[in-house]
Amino acid sequence: MSTDEKEPTENIDYFSAQSTEDKLYIGKIAAGLPESSQGVENQLRKAGIDPDRLSILRLGWYSSAFGKFPTWLRRMLAGMSLWLLLFSLEAAGIELNPWLSVSLSLAVGLMIIQASCQALVSATEQFAARVHWDHYVAGSVAEILSTIPELVVVAFVVPVSPYAAFVIAMVTIYNNALVFSLYSYFLPKNKSGKFVMPEPITDAGTQVLVAGGALGLVLGLTMLTLRSNGHPDSTFSSAGIASVSVMMLVIFFVYIFKLVRNYAKEEEQVIAVLKLNDSEQDVRQNLVYEKVVENGFPIILMTFVLGIAGAFIGGERVAEFAQVSLSSLGVSEIVTALILAGFAGMSEYVILWNSHRKGEYGIALANAFGGITQVLFLLVPVTLLAIVVYGQFNPAQNFEFGFSTPTILLVLFLFPTFYTLSSLLEEDHTFDILDTTIMTAIVALLLALLIGYGNHEMQVQSALG
Repeated sequence: MSTDEKEPTENIDYFSAQSTEDKLYIGKIAAGLPESSQGVENQLRKAGIDPDRLSILRLGWYSSAFGKFPTWLRRMLAGMSLWLLLFSLEAAGIELNPWLSVSLSLAVGLMIIQASCQALVSATEQFAARVHWDHYVAGSVAEILSTIPELVVVAFVVPVSPYAAFVIAMVTIYNNALVFSLYSYFLPKNKSGKFVMPEPITDAGTQVLVAGGALGLVLGLTMLTLRSNGHPDSTFSSAGIASVSVMMLVIFFVYIFKLVRNYAKEEEQVIAVLKLNDSEQDVRQNLVYEKVVENGFPIILMTFVLGIAGAFIGGERVAEFAQVSLSSLGVSEIVTALILAGFAGMSEYVILWNSHRKGEYGIALANAFGGITQVLFLLVPVTLLAIVVYGQFNPAQNFEFGFSTPTILLVLFLFPTFYTLSSLLEEDHTFDILDTTIMTAIVALLLALLIGYGNHEMQVQSALG
């Protein structure tokens, strides 16, 4: 029986396949995965498809079965136990040293949030395996849901300090840009000294970077011009903030739509070139979910609920850190926000590291890139909308998007950061030591200006107020 006629009666694991026929068969349908054969890759290259840039990924790094006691669940139970201990001490009126209290709150909150992120990703993978989603749909949905813990953290921080919530969201963009540039530099390179991302990412991604840079430049220059000319309007109105936020969300969802559509077109091209029949396409999809245990819907729902609950409990602890830092310890809003922003992307970094360990470098790099675009066009607008809504119900703590030095710097620096990223992506989608140094210098300069000039301005305004 030829490989074109072979009927897959079971999910064959490439490494346990004994016959040459089975290995050839798996090598054919695993294009884009390490199991792909050299002959198949050459066939794709002749058709103009770079197999090293295919965006197919293998889901299910985390154990999905409750019986196997997945790693994320162990972390969540440990974090919940510490949270219960802190809650009991507070309920009993036992006061800890403020520095010890904020340190424990931050550590417990981050531990629970990181576990909740993995739980949400795991639930998405299990659900996708049950309903047979394509890998690009499953990956996109998982990436969006993985930001829920960050959104919850912002929701808890907004009542404590709307300004700190805004700074956290913005600084996280620059942190993720730095992680992206550093990680891409250390990736294994091809013969040309390059490492390219999946083409759907570079296509839609470059466009959204241009949009982000242009948006930052327009808003930043507007704020700078009105401030320098002594214009009576020194803030953006709530309606203006809401309008910009909605526009950014529209860009994000159009970006996701184009990304998924490009993924689908890429997969269709691979299927056409390799002439995969329906049975072979099913096995190709099964390879993606090979490590995902198909649990029942009740367990999937329970996993999702645990992820949401963990996000709320972890977010409450992070908000407690912000509250104590600002009120009892006298730490400024900017410094507090910078500390939280430094840890805000930990969940995404864990996913990146796990993808890297699996050898899926392109997917890991795509996740790092998604951490930039997703924060700007999803986390930031949701943060601003939360601030606007909160301000309507709490006028005394209404956040005014004032044209201060920190806000201007945070917005205006989007242009050089995103311009640099988009320009470097156009140059064969890779970073060398000079590219990484340039990006590091930009982010370091921004942080130095925020801490030096922005923090000083905030202290002066607080003293005058």
